[in-house]
Amino acid sequence: MRVNIFTILFFVSFFGFSQIKTPQPSPSSELEQMVGLTEIEVEYNRPSKRGRVIFGDLVPFGKLWRTGANSSTKISFSTGVEINGNKIKEGTYSIFSIPNKTNWDIILYSDAELWGVPKDWDDKKIVFKSNYNSLKFNSGNELETFTISINNVSNNYFDLSIAWDDTYVKVRIDVPSHQMVEYSIESAMNDSPKVSDYYAAAVYYRQENIKLDIALKWINKAMEMTDNPKFFQLRQQSLIMAANGDYKDAIEVAKKSLELSVEEDNQDYVKMNNESIDEWSKKL
Repeated sequence: MRVNIFTILFFVSFFGFSQIKTPQPSPSSELEQMVGLTEIEVEYNRPSKRGRVIFGDLVPFGKLWRTGANSSTKISFSTGVEINGNKIKEGTYSIFSIPNKTNWDIILYSDAELWGVPKDWDDKKIVFKSNYNSLKFNSGNELETFTISINNVSNNYFDLSIAWDDTYVKVRIDVPSHQMVEYSIESAMNDSPKVSDYYAAAVYYRQENIKLDIALKWINKAMEMTDNPKFFQLRQQSLIMAANGDYKDAIEVAKKSLELSVEEDNQDYVKMNNESIDEWSKKL
């Protein structure tokens, strides 16, 4: 009897702890991206085509879709964002869609803890809904696996791309980087600005192609406060001078940056400085 009990316990223990692991048909995926000063996170599951007809069959036209597989697809914003002029608060939302032959409705839904499309769908929980043209990949570029990606990232916006098979949709989403940076610049300049504050603000204004006269004033101030400017700092100063149309001084500063770049054996900056000097010399 003891032997039998032991044998039973052994098999119960063995099969209880033994687990066969197999690949998931729609594996989960997480996407993180900083856009300006906003962190974007997307969580979704990725079904594959596997020889099936996708849109108009597996995913019917004109019907609400979870935009992926398994649990609802989620997107999170660390700050408020704006989509098609609609302000969206920071937080996490489910992404639903209604695919059609030539366009899709894209929907953000406030309830993010869902498994697929909820049976008790509530229109009051729709945070955003808008229609987008669906686009086609060139033949041979179709996607076997459903993919959400963040593309065309700038300081102030990005494109959320939803794609599968031969079809994709792009949603432009704006982030409030400019407002946030302007606030931090104003705060710093009204306090006791450091060299790094003048430098960072000047470089930002040049990148955004705004307030270039102020950028020039601040980059010159930063370089005056720096005992031995680095080649990359002088590079930024020369770019800001050129942006203000002062090509003569820009060339002189670029030559200093070039000299230090050669000493540091930084071939990227050597190339950039040489190209700029050549370009600006033609404008004198």
